[in-house]
Amino acid sequence: QCKLELVVGSPASCMDLELYSTQEELLGRLDCDEALLGSYPVTDGCRIHVIDRSGARIGEYEDVSQVEKYQIADSDYDKRPESLRSFLRQRQWGRFDTEGAQQRAAEQQQRQAQEAAMAATIPLGARCQVRVPGQPCKRATVMYVGTCQTDFKPGYWVGVRYDEPLGKHDGSVGGRRYFECQPKYGAFVKPQSVTPGDFPEEDYGLDDE
Repeated sequence: QCKLELVVGSPASCMDLELYSTQEELLGRLDCDEALLGSYPVTDGCRIHVIDRSGARIGEYEDVSQVEKYQIADSDYDKRPESLRSFLRQRQWGRFDTEGAQQRAAEQQQRQAQEAAMAATIPLGARCQVRVPGQPCKRATVMYVGTCQTDFKPGYWVGVRYDEPLGKHDGSVGGRRYFECQPKYGAFVKPQSVTPGDFPEEDYGLDDE
């Protein structure tokens, strides 16, 4: 019974055991705690059926909202010397790394200032060349320059209309329209990926009969 406890989860003291044959015929009850399994008419394929008398219900603890939990006040947890919070505080990791957080904030502000300066050099309507890491060089027209509110990561973005259908959208993202273009011709890239200049549209001969 103690071995079965690890399998079925019921306490050994709350088990009733029954032995069934391969034809699902009840061969008897295993009700003698001192008897060995071999003393019963056990053959290959027999099944031991466990009856749980503990009162537990199947699935009783699958809904964790019904399980009583131990809760500790935040102020009391903050005083514990061997908690995860104490561990992070001692090493100044995570939210306790105030110096690192200030440094990351300063770096973020510096990056945004650099992006703003780059974006200021990119005029609307200008022809440009777009070089995104891991992608081939593309030619496009600048259709939008600025921030994109909540649709993108923070910072400045440049909306371009590619000369070929190599983009992702038609100038609208998340239900908000930033510029007009044909489907699959529009894209947003970071200012550092855009080089404005004299980049005329290339003739690929697609209109030739």
